[in-house]
Amino acid sequence: MKKGFSAKNDGFNSQKWHKSCDDKGKTLVIIKTKDNFIFGGFTEVGFTTDKLKWRKNDRRREEGYIPDLNAFIFSLRNDKGDRNPKKFPLQNYYEKYAIKYQLSKVAVFGSDIELFSNLKYGYSGFGSSYKLPNGIQFNTEEATSYLAGCQNKWEVDELETYFI
Repeated sequence: MKKGFSAKNDGFNSQKWHKSCDDKGKTLVIIKTKDNFIFGGFTEVGFTTDKLKWRKNDRRREEGYIPDLNAFIFSLRNDKGDRNPKKFPLQNYYEKYAIKYQLSKVAVFGSDIELFSNLKYGYSGFGSSYKLPNGIQFNTEEATSYLAGCQNKWEVDELETYFI
């Protein structure tokens, strides 16, 4: 693994992240929130500016979903209950929504994990593209707060990106 970006060292800025992380292939993203949740995602194809790799019907000026059969998201530390580290694969038929290239955001995994342009806040719609843990229902507070403790505006303490 090769470290490609650290928000604390390189700056909380999406343009810097894209400059360091676009078109690098296999990418591992690890996010730590101010509330001490640690989670992230992995993509085998990586985030790319190559619009030919984007789904054709998603081509817009700045964004497009990128299929990846081997993408997954994970939770390493979750202070809500006794939750152990877990890996969450894509739901069946959602492989085409694995990751999303969006210039104004960073490390978008489906609609499940999104970091805003300043890299200081994020959003989680966990269960949109990736499988939820057994017993948790989509579009509930338990689902949307699972990864980061809340759905909207969770605060990022650190974001690290590695290339494999």
